[in-house]
Amino acid sequence: MVLFWFRRDLRLNDNAGLYHALKENSSVLPIFIFDSEILTKLDDPQDARVTFIYDTVADIKNQLQKLKSDLEVHPGSPLDVIKALIKKHKVTGIYTNNDYEPYARKRDEAVESFAKKNGVFFKSYKDQTLFEKDEILTTQGKPYTVYTPYKNNVLKTLTPFYLKSYPTEKYKKSFAKVASVQKMPTLKSLGFERTEVDLPPLKISPKILKGYAQTRDFPANPEGTSHLGMHLRFGTVSVRELAREGMKYSPVWLSELIWRDFFMQILWHFPQVEKQSFRPEYDKIAWRKSKKDFDLWSKGMTGYPMVDAGMRELNATGFMHNRVRMVVASFLCKHLLIHWYEGERYFASKLLDYDLAANNGNWQWAAGSGCDAAPYFRVFNPEIQAKKFDPDDEYIKKWVPEYGTEKYPEPMIDHAEARGRCLQTYSKVLKK
Repeated sequence: MVLFWFRRDLRLNDNAGLYHALKENSSVLPIFIFDSEILTKLDDPQDARVTFIYDTVADIKNQLQKLKSDLEVHPGSPLDVIKALIKKHKVTGIYTNNDYEPYARKRDEAVESFAKKNGVFFKSYKDQTLFEKDEILTTQGKPYTVYTPYKNNVLKTLTPFYLKSYPTEKYKKSFAKVASVQKMPTLKSLGFERTEVDLPPLKISPKILKGYAQTRDFPANPEGTSHLGMHLRFGTVSVRELAREGMKYSPVWLSELIWRDFFMQILWHFPQVEKQSFRPEYDKIAWRKSKKDFDLWSKGMTGYPMVDAGMRELNATGFMHNRVRMVVASFLCKHLLIHWYEGERYFASKLLDYDLAANNGNWQWAAGSGCDAAPYFRVFNPEIQAKKFDPDDEYIKKWVPEYGTEKYPEPMIDHAEARGRCLQTYSKVLKK
């Protein structure tokens, strides 16, 4: 028997590692591990992401039971769980899909090392990206650190071969047959409660994709973006399927998928960016450590309506429109001079579609500290951004109903004053 280990690929269809496991073996037992290392770091017992994962895993389990198989679901340390499963099922091999985050790499190295020492092979495949690791390099054989040439190389390389689905359904007879199904742990036993937050449905809309280039910057328009970030994050949809739709309907939307790959390969080649600035000199800036200012920002009480609307939307729903993410991130780093890592961590705790590579890359872009980042002297004016992208205050009034009344606070800092302070503080370090 071999195991297939689900992680960021929570679907049975078009799943690279699962396809290879089923094609190459006659008895494949799928497993999922509620990783205690990850769960113990989540502060909110009603974290909507855990409910989403739990329900998705339960659905996969149900689908497999209809095939007279099962998905074994275990909480705990991945290494400990897999050690026990190898012993229990006399496992000869483990299949999975690649994960590029620093913690995931250490976890997989530990599992692979143990497996090989015990005569169990370990195979891992590319599934959550179009390209990975060293597949797209410069002519000097180095990783790209600027997006546009990376994108151009991807578009040149992206033949139909890279977008083909993996037909797992052809080999469903290879799922291990089980005499009795394993009971799934309850949410409560994992330390969580069910949340009633509205989660985005898995729906690819050609209409939205066709209009994406024109509508994507206007946060009041619920049909302006695809809302597929959470599904991409947890792999309930195949990136290959989405790229095919992008090529068909929207080059701009496809370019967003390429940005995602770009940040993944940055994290792979430069894992230090998880906690450090890609441009190390940015960590020498005299960042402010004002808890009061951070609290006003995080609660949406800055006196800048687009910033406040974005933060309130995030706190209430776990979602924030992409254009608004840029505005609120720039505000924290440049108006308030608070280190990007503080904001990145706050987003990590709240965003339903939180993805370390993309979140980190975008925060560093906003701060100016990342690869291919906005120059340090570009400071978004939140009022101009609001006039341009929410001209009728529709988005703002939805999330900041007291806007325009005496109850709404004055701006916590004048824009011109904040911009001057930012340029002066940044230039002390960056002009040396």
